[in-house]
Amino acid sequence: MAAVPGGRRSGPAAGARFFCTAGRGLEPFLMREVRSRLAATQVEYISGKVFFTTCSDLNMLKKLKSAERLFLLIKKQLPFNVSSVSKGKIFNEMQRLTNDDPESWLNAISIWKNLLELNAKKVKLSQKNANPLKRKVGENDIIAKKLKTAEMQEIQEKKECQVEKQIEEETLEQGNFTTKRDKSQEELQNDVAEAVDTHNQNDLTFRVSCRCSGAIAKTFTAQEAGRVIGIALMKQFGWKADLRNPNVEIFIHLSDIYCVVGIPVFRVPLASRAYIKTAGLRSTIAWAMASLAEIKAGAVVLDPMCGLGTILLEAAKEWPDVYYVGADVSDSQLLGACDNLKAAGLKDKIELLKVSVIGF
Repeated sequence: MAAVPGGRRSGPAAGARFFCTAGRGLEPFLMREVRSRLAATQVEYISGKVFFTTCSDLNMLKKLKSAERLFLLIKKQLPFNVSSVSKGKIFNEMQRLTNDDPESWLNAISIWKNLLELNAKKVKLSQKNANPLKRKVGENDIIAKKLKTAEMQEIQEKKECQVEKQIEEETLEQGNFTTKRDKSQEELQNDVAEAVDTHNQNDLTFRVSCRCSGAIAKTFTAQEAGRVIGIALMKQFGWKADLRNPNVEIFIHLSDIYCVVGIPVFRVPLASRAYIKTAGLRSTIAWAMASLAEIKAGAVVLDPMCGLGTILLEAAKEWPDVYYVGADVSDSQLLGACDNLKAAGLKDKIELLKVSVIGF
């Protein structure tokens, strides 16, 4: 279930199957968002999770506003029966998550790596495009320095000509030794590079994060389930466990309704907005509330009890060509809202007023 045939090559090869976690009641908002923002297909949901297929890259996936976290889907299946089965049999069923269909794991890891590599290439390309501008700014200074040193170089050249004759004689005597040494160094560097490539391909470190809910949580702990699946992964693929700094994290949710396995695409949750300094209302809820207003360009939007301004921030980021006004009677809330506006760079987009709703 990790990959779906067909699709564009700009994002994950052949498209990929993802799922997002969402707050209770936000699943319809997230379903609409992935369809409109990511052109997602095969969109479905269960309580707290939305599943979809898309060819979007990491930059587009980061733009999701109503999702808590984003995962690359490895497996989704029916729950384990814990009513009349022993704990040992349930653990055997858990091991089958990796043993029965190893290809789904390998496909998901391959797509995950492709996503990261594609994003790294785009970052390097943007850095290369920015470097010429920096060089142009410093061109005048470099030319001035060259002009100053030109006269000094002419004086030094005369002295160097005399010294070069002595160096050439010594170089001819030592030439054979230098050539052999350079060749041996090149061969050593090639061997090291090949060893590094082999190491990266074979040794993948991982960590299992498990969540249990419902009757399964009463039968065994998340730590027990995570340990069983972790051991199965080490035996099946030869990966190494690393709880502190793994290459990849494996997320597993076992409930009475489903079993879901995935890879977190981002370490930081999508709901943790970098532009919000002081959190007030949950960012995903604030975005959903703003989307219900059907804001259009050129409109005037008023939040009569803005608090820390979270709804206004989410709205201004999504619909910038609008005039926003926030009002509140609390000085502390308005100060926090002002700090949030400065941190988000939206101080000129949103006006704050100390006014009572009754006064309005």
